[in-house]
Amino acid sequence: MKPLLSVRGLSKRFGTRVACRDVDFDLWPGEVLGIVGESGSGKTTLLNCLAGRLTPETGSVTYNSAAYGTVDVHDLSEARRRLLSRTEWGFVNQDAREGLRMGVSAGANIGERLMAVGARHYGDIRRTASDWLDRVEIERGRLDDRPTTYSGGMRQRLQIARNLVSEPRLVFMDEPTGGLDVSVQARILDLLRSLVGSLHLSAVLVTHDLGVARLLTHRLMVMQGGAVVEDGLTDQVLDDPQHAYTQMLVASILPV
Repeated sequence: MKPLLSVRGLSKRFGTRVACRDVDFDLWPGEVLGIVGESGSGKTTLLNCLAGRLTPETGSVTYNSAAYGTVDVHDLSEARRRLLSRTEWGFVNQDAREGLRMGVSAGANIGERLMAVGARHYGDIRRTASDWLDRVEIERGRLDDRPTTYSGGMRQRLQIARNLVSEPRLVFMDEPTGGLDVSVQARILDLLRSLVGSLHLSAVLVTHDLGVARLLTHRLMVMQGGAVVEDGLTDQVLDDPQHAYTQMLVASILPV
């Protein structure tokens, strides 16, 4: 079995600031990898490099694509990378407004992803979109409403539906529960945990919340100053941290 994603020697700078430094890892099919660290540790920069949204200075991100075979993400044309983003990948943003088309209906947001993977029959698309509203706990009667009329939690659940309806091979998630009320966070977490299990998703999750990481991830990478300082099974890292920085994170000494 090949890794779904392989990262070797990835580094990224912004001026003189090193955001990522010599990052190496493999992501395997069906695995959920968490990336944690305090603000400014480089975790979101790394995620954007993995998804092709940022170009690293050095290193490679190799993806085992169903359509193109094994490819370097940053050697792909912009058109092919956009196609991957609409078909084989999903990206759940912290701010759902960045991942939704706010000017069209909820059904259209979901339907666009279905059409990207070949769906053409209007009735089937509409039924599938309605079914997915059910799955993410949004009333079917809201199918024709625009996301501008939704609450923050509903928008996030709609963004999740939009990304997962096409059953992508790889999902990137950037603080998917960030900025939401605690009760709303709990509902989103329950939803994500259920969908990750039922769809056997492969995912890379960035979060500052170690509780989220424990609930959703199989393996954890801890970043400090752009470098990975600890990597292992999630429960092992959180229950028996080896690096001093990880120990401080687990003890909630560092601000995150």
